[in-house]
Amino acid sequence: MEFFSQLSQTLLSVAKITIGSRLRVNLLHEEGEIVVLGNGPSLSETIKNHSDFLAARPLLAVNFAACSKEFFRLQPRYYLLADPHFFTALDRLNVQQMWHVLINQVDWPLTLFVPWKHRRVVKKVTKIGHIDVRYYNMTPVEGFNWFENAAFAAGLGMPRPRNVLIPSIMVALKMGYKTVYLAGADHSWTRTLSVDDENHVVSIQPHFYKEDEQEAHRALTTHMGRPLHVMMWNFYVAFRSYWNIERFARHIGAKVLNITPGSFIDAFERRKLN
Repeated sequence: MEFFSQLSQTLLSVAKITIGSRLRVNLLHEEGEIVVLGNGPSLSETIKNHSDFLAARPLLAVNFAACSKEFFRLQPRYYLLADPHFFTALDRLNVQQMWHVLINQVDWPLTLFVPWKHRRVVKKVTKIGHIDVRYYNMTPVEGFNWFENAAFAAGLGMPRPRNVLIPSIMVALKMGYKTVYLAGADHSWTRTLSVDDENHVVSIQPHFYKEDEQEAHRALTTHMGRPLHVMMWNFYVAFRSYWNIERFARHIGAKVLNITPGSFIDAFERRKLN
């Protein structure tokens, strides 16, 4: 049964790649070490206590990191977006602020990674020389291990990209970095979940930067719009993807090291910064 399940997943992934992936992705070719910066609350302590460690390595930031004051202090070399929200909700104030910072305030060389399927939107938004836009395939790939490894290595897809850190790690590995440090990857989502008296699933997801008070209040009072079992399934998919990444990293002779204190990710080797 497992063989036929993997076979069907492989065939389905081939179809997804054929329809949704660009056959050749023009990523950069790098080597050495990189730090992927998640936006979890622990990142503030990492920045405070280990600034020398971060300064000595290229950094990859994600999502709304550009809206934080720490962004200008860290000056990451790379920036990655994955959520369709950044390309389909350009009228939202926080999305506009992020694009404004990237386009008008960043004054250092920055490589922006975006999904291939959103290339037309990005070409309209980014029209400034210092941003080097690169595209990646966010196509979810599942099936036989050998097939997954081959598709991942070719950049045709990745483990299910349930959150932005999954494509971030995969892009870092695809560029050629042999050691990928993972900071700010708390992923302690199960601690943030609750169900109110009307059976609405509520989640508060703090970030390393200070949230706008109104946004924080809305997070407290707005339900997630999904039942609890769907939320838990999404968590399962995300954590399973990390195990697939760990297997792929070993396959190509690379390693992902989790330097996030208290992280819930159990797939990667832990390292404690001195």
